[in-house]
Amino acid sequence: MPRALHHLDLWVAELATAEGEWGWLLASCDWQREEGALSWVHPDGTYLFLEHSPDQHGEHDRLRPGVNHLALTVDTRAELDRMRAESTEHGWHELYADRYPHAGGEQHVALYVESSEGFEVEVVVGD
Repeated sequence: MPRALHHLDLWVAELATAEGEWGWLLASCDWQREEGALSWVHPDGTYLFLEHSPDQHGEHDRLRPGVNHLALTVDTRAELDRMRAESTEHGWHELYADRYPHAGGEQHVALYVESSEGFEVEVVVGD
């Protein structure tokens, strides 16, 4: 089956900070860093770029029209728990901590985190 999403370009304010935050998160979800670029590839072939463009203006606000968040997957609850324990030291802030791991509902096992720039990522166990 072909992948459903070809790639994502994320425009960030500060590349060095974003590289550390996103690099850790993507590696934790089995994405591989491409040598010589600020891009990561998932085993299914989907890739993600981080870039800062001179065409950017304003700050990211996930609550405005546009993309609200990305949802990535991990295989096991143990991986999710490890990510939760390590997320703060990698620049991510946990959202809905009081309802972990069922903030999305009793049948949904996920971690919700926000980057220093306000990007939200939902990490879901399984498909």
